[in-house]
Amino acid sequence: MPTTKYYLDTRNVKKGEEAPLKISISHHGSTALLPIDVRLSPQYWDKRLGKVIILPNKIAINNYIAQRKLEVDNLLMKMAGSGELKTMSVTDIKNFIRQSIMGADIKEGVSFMQYFMSVAEKKSKSTKAVYVHTANRIRAFMSECDTLSFDDVDLKWLCDFEAFCARTACKNARNIHLRNIRAVFNDAIDNDVTTCYPFRRFKIRPEETRKRSLSVEDLRKLFEYPVEPYAELYRGMFKLIFMLIGINAADLYSLKQVENGRIEYRRAKTHRLYSVKVEPEAMEIINKYRGEKGLLCIADRWSDHRNFLHQCNKALQRIGQVERKGLGGKKIIEPEFEGVTTYVARHSWATIAAELDIPDAVISQALGHSSSNKTTEIYIKRNQTKVDKANRIVLDWVLYDIKGRW
Repeated sequence: MPTTKYYLDTRNVKKGEEAPLKISISHHGSTALLPIDVRLSPQYWDKRLGKVIILPNKIAINNYIAQRKLEVDNLLMKMAGSGELKTMSVTDIKNFIRQSIMGADIKEGVSFMQYFMSVAEKKSKSTKAVYVHTANRIRAFMSECDTLSFDDVDLKWLCDFEAFCARTACKNARNIHLRNIRAVFNDAIDNDVTTCYPFRRFKIRPEETRKRSLSVEDLRKLFEYPVEPYAELYRGMFKLIFMLIGINAADLYSLKQVENGRIEYRRAKTHRLYSVKVEPEAMEIINKYRGEKGLLCIADRWSDHRNFLHQCNKALQRIGQVERKGLGGKKIIEPEFEGVTTYVARHSWATIAAELDIPDAVISQALGHSSSNKTTEIYIKRNQTKVDKANRIVLDWVLYDIKGRW
């Protein structure tokens, strides 16, 4: 038999504001909160007595909430007698009570999942796909998620959901789902859809990412390694990404031209305008792999940057000693740079720049990061030559073993 009690929900209430009073329903170790259309300042609520105090109309309010709780308890007793509760979750029980007693049909309102998908629809194509993936994980976690309310997504729900995701995903991967859920709550609060905010006590803590950079020696080895003819293009694109200060593959794919010795583009990830000086070594690679639809031939050969990126990373990880065995001459490859991807070029540039004592502010500007110090950010933007100088120092060290001074 489920148990009930009053619960003043102060989880997302600022000091001086009224909090919603709810009936807490506990069943088989789970809890759901049932709103009863009463809001109170915490100072007027006696948690121990379960009553309103001080207020002039306290008798009327206490009678009202007592009547509501009595209706809920009576319905629960009736459901227990009929055996209905055996197959119902606490969420099912709460929704049944809302429909039966309070005249609230969750299907006519906005459930959490309905709102979640409405937020997803407003996102870009790639971001929407990430939200849809999160929605699929929620559906795998609980079959009745379509009736899930914002009240249901509480601290315990988040902990249970994270534990479920931990079975198949690493910490940073499941944090993506949690951040998406948090973003939906923030959006719902901004639009007065809910006042609930379980993330006040639930913290999303990232796990330190494994370093994904190559040493100077390994970079030099990769740049000069004898590769099969098909891999020349992919190795060339990796080198170009490095020489263009770790440009993202999506931005590399979309480049149109070199103008006045520079490439100017708006980053696909942040939409910020970005400028990189094209050094002679980078220009040599561009001329070798020029395209018709875009600056590079990769825009001619692949329909979008994702297809190119998949093939490029696959080829980079197959660079190594090649041996043919058997009558059919089956190719056996011993990878020399296992785990290398185009993103390693970006990490490697930043790591080497730091090792060469290039200031963090300049490295941050070179990578297109926004600075927490707005004065510094403006200063660096006005001195783009500092970024150009930093790139030249990095390239001279990696390509020619010349260690310049900052």
